[in-house]
Amino acid sequence: MMIMTINRDELADFLRRARDRVTPQDVGLPSGPRRRTPGLRREEVVQLAAMSADYYIRLEQARGPQPSPPMLAALARALRLSDDERDHLHLLAGHRPPAVRSSGDGVSPGLLHLLGQLPTTPAQVLSELGDVLAQNDAARALLGGVCTVSEHGRNVAWRWFTAPPIRAPYPPEEHDYLSRLHVADLRAATARRADDPAAARLVARLTEASAEFRTLWELHEVAVRRRSRMRLRHELIGPIELDCQLLLDPESDQRLELYTPPPGTDTAERLALLRESVSPAGV
Repeated sequence: MMIMTINRDELADFLRRARDRVTPQDVGLPSGPRRRTPGLRREEVVQLAAMSADYYIRLEQARGPQPSPPMLAALARALRLSDDERDHLHLLAGHRPPAVRSSGDGVSPGLLHLLGQLPTTPAQVLSELGDVLAQNDAARALLGGVCTVSEHGRNVAWRWFTAPPIRAPYPPEEHDYLSRLHVADLRAATARRADDPAAARLVARLTEASAEFRTLWELHEVAVRRRSRMRLRHELIGPIELDCQLLLDPESDQRLELYTPPPGTDTAERLALLRESVSPAGV
């Protein structure tokens, strides 16, 4: 477990600069005459955060105690910090940033629009925990649809470890690598969601259902999946090689997964054949 410590000098500097960037008008306070700075005064931050003036002054002077997460949350609100700035404040104070709130089943409008602009590239939107939230036609043709009825039927890790037919298209010699990839990515996601009941239940059910998952989970390997090369044998177009890249939506916990042809392969031609074979005109 990583031990985090407070960085008092950086925390003090960040608080001073954040205070200077907020005007009284930003927080509904009168500007008043004879202000030396366009930013907030210390006493105004104290008022907005409902905290001791002496405590806050000591923080800005790099000699205060470690602030608690609730205190940091109050400061973030008082100083009108963005999510990124709030997370930075927590890290400087020696705390983990608050867990990202799940956006649920609703797909990010930006990702949904982008998905619609990729008619020939297999693409799908996943939650941070690996639930498939949306697919374009090319992705359904390549990877198959997902079950939306059962609790974890659309989760990529759940399907990989509990539904053997899901593995059939992939080379057997790569199954171990792909299993570890799924587990390491899920481990990273659940660490970011330490208090998320959905994440805890998914891990608990996978641990109960799959001995392979239990063994890999105990290794505590962590690796956010960003890009990988995959091979599979499709029942209509035969063996195919693809580059898989995930693009994160910074405003949500969702990712766009793209499958693109590697340079120097015939993947583009095979994907074109797949589109023809599954389209109404190709019947």
